[in-house]
Amino acid sequence: MGNSPDQSFGQFIEAQTQPAPKRLSDSELNTISPISLAYIGDAVFELYVRSRLLIPAKRIRDYHHQVVTQVKAEQQSHFIDLLSSQLTDAEKDIVRRGRNATTGKRRRAKGQDYQKATGLESLIGFLYLTDQPRLISLLNQLSDEAGF
Repeated sequence: MGNSPDQSFGQFIEAQTQPAPKRLSDSELNTISPISLAYIGDAVFELYVRSRLLIPAKRIRDYHHQVVTQVKAEQQSHFIDLLSSQLTDAEKDIVRRGRNATTGKRRRAKGQDYQKATGLESLIGFLYLTDQPRLISLLNQLSDEAGF
């Protein structure tokens, strides 16, 4: 592990892509649904949040509570609002597509929060597959603004 959570996460991402995976073509990327991007983005985002909260050491129950607080739909909805002014037009389009692809099944949060959260997760999944330095930059900005 590195000296900071940022380095640890960056090293994890680098390790996951070595040797470099097959680069997806634009046509292959276009065949991946926004929900599938959100599926990957959800996992990447949770791993990022977990890596940020490792220090100082805590009990697992406390880690879990802190992570859940950051990855729930309401919080992700807030996060996409924080990032929206920094996104490119192409990134905003991915967020829009993800937001519009949300399934009708809702459990606990408002529908708008689920839609925005799915948009954020779609963006994270897309950037994970296409531009990891940009992904890490946005996540670090978000972490700095949100304080996790």
